Amino acid sequence: MSRISEERKEILLRRYGSKMMNSVSGPGGVKLAGPGGKRPGGPRGGMGGGKPKNAYATINRLLAYIGRDKIKILFDFACVLGSSLASLGGSYILRPVINNLVSKDRSTEEKINNLIFGLLIMAAIYFVGIICTYLQQRIMIGVSQNALVKIREDLFRRIQKLPVKYHDTHTHGDVMSRFTNDLDAVGEMLNNTMSQIFSGVITLIGTITLMFITNWILALVIIVTVPFLIYAGGMLGKQSRKYFMGQQQALGAVNGYIEEMVTGQKVIKVFCHEETTMDEFEFLSDDLRKKQRKAQFFGGIMGPVMGNLSQISYALSATVGGILCLTSNFDIGGLTIFTNYSRQFSRPISELSLQMNTIYAALAGAERVYEVMDEEAEAADPEEAIEICTEATPMEGAKLIQGEVVLKDVTFGYVPGKTILKQINVNAKPGQKIAFVGSTGAGKTTITNLINRFYEIDEGEILIDGINIKNIKKDSLRSNIAMVLQDTHLFSGTVKENIRYGRLDATDEEVIAAAKIACAHSFIERLPEGYDTILEGDGANLSQGERQLLNIARATISKAPILILDEATSSVDTRTEKYIERGMDQLMKNRTTFVIAHRLSTVRNSDQIIVLEHGEIVEQGNHDELLAMAGRYYQLYTGAVELD
Repeated sequence: MSRISEERKEILLRRYGSKMMNSVSGPGGVKLAGPGGKRPGGPRGGMGGGKPKNAYATINRLLAYIGRDKIKILFDFACVLGSSLASLGGSYILRPVINNLVSKDRSTEEKINNLIFGLLIMAAIYFVGIICTYLQQRIMIGVSQNALVKIREDLFRRIQKLPVKYHDTHTHGDVMSRFTNDLDAVGEMLNNTMSQIFSGVITLIGTITLMFITNWILALVIIVTVPFLIYAGGMLGKQSRKYFMGQQQALGAVNGYIEEMVTGQKVIKVFCHEETTMDEFEFLSDDLRKKQRKAQFFGGIMGPVMGNLSQISYALSATVGGILCLTSNFDIGGLTIFTNYSRQFSRPISELSLQMNTIYAALAGAERVYEVMDEEAEAADPEEAIEICTEATPMEGAKLIQGEVVLKDVTFGYVPGKTILKQINVNAKPGQKIAFVGSTGAGKTTITNLINRFYEIDEGEILIDGINIKNIKKDSLRSNIAMVLQDTHLFSGTVKENIRYGRLDATDEEVIAAAKIACAHSFIERLPEGYDTILEGDGANLSQGERQLLNIARATISKAPILILDEATSSVDTRTEKYIERGMDQLMKNRTTFVIAHRLSTVRNSDQIIVLEHGEIVEQGNHDELLAMAGRYYQLYTGAVELD
């Protein structure tokens, strides 16, 4: 008997099986929401699933991608037509062949000659059908892959143009699932389904036509059974879709739970939650088993049910056809091919019914892809926007700056109606070190996001050397700001390449010099291949502190006049932190530096220390001035109160 309460079961299914999350904490502690106040889930949701919201518009957009190969598509459909007609025509040739064999008016030699001739014609027809099928598959796969690569490239290009706000409100897994599960579903439909639908329709129309040509009475008998085939296929297809949706959600719940529990194994062991975790996983796994069983049952029963119904049609046509042979001079060859057509009559209907699951999944997946493509890109730079540079990075036609940063009455909120920063005023002279301290959610990181124009301010203005940053091209602005974030990220490649990411044209000598300033040179030299050591999985073969040192070296090699250190030494132990302070001082020399730190010992030598609480500046001054005030900073520094 399960040791999990019913309430907990509902929570597990809702939390891990749902594709939508209510909200997520963004920078500054504010709750950010996706479209409609909800946030799409990640790979837990699997494919899009379910019926598409706007199938007509989605189909039109897909057709626009594959329509770039119009000539190939027309030729592919011609091949499908040829393949289907060859299959139908080859069967029809059986009529004269059989009539020849049962004829009493021909000699044995004539029968043999006619049989050989008929078989040769059938072989030629089927050979043409094989060639058409081969060409159809080759061409359609090429067309579909061309469309997929274009969709994938457009999606990736859109991702690069989306504002930081989008990435703050969507999980990485959610974005990745658009490239994998959703595009795989689209590819499956483009590779096979379109051709199969066209082939099925042609085969169905051709079969009905030949049946009426062969014997209209028998054709009417078969047509009577069509409503039963359609009803059975529709009913089974509806049940199948429902249970496949449930299976995908249950599969998503299991995957999501595994992902979270594997990531949190240390926490599970520390708090001895192994038994509870196993119980919860067994419940989710059993739920998946039940839904998979129903989904696979209804998915697998479609073929046998439709096949048996076609056998009824076959029996009816054989019975009525036999009577017609005896009473109405209906030929044996005609009866033979008609019973063959009656048997294959249900095949296109069954195939079309089975393809609906693939179509629904593909269209739903395509809609999820187009949701990203339809997201509003980061606002374009105005025509009058200028470029900026420094003496270290001269650029023709660019405005030379020194690095003075001024925030005037800046007010900002991530969502309307909830202000995060209120009337912020900061004046950072070139080369000064400005420190922000305060509680979590006070707005420290938000200020640095605004300086980079990751978000647009609601009121006030931010100036660099007297130029409003709204009048500076974003690429130019950000290339003059170097950042070292609390969360490190290293790319696959060598240590040297990761450091050079700060300035791609840097020489090897400059890379080594930057590493020495960041105090990373000694540990890099101890690596197996030194600066040519390949980093694994976001630097998994390095300690957290070593990863952060590489990030600092990356910022060092940049010649940007403005430097932002957001908890840059939070992952470094106290001894290492003291060791690199000298290098950090050299790094910050002649740069306007903004430092966010919880360790107040790291900001003592700042030119200005700005104390933030609830989005407002409550104190401002250097270390000695703030201690003399005996206010909030004094309480934090002496330990009378703690940062939360």
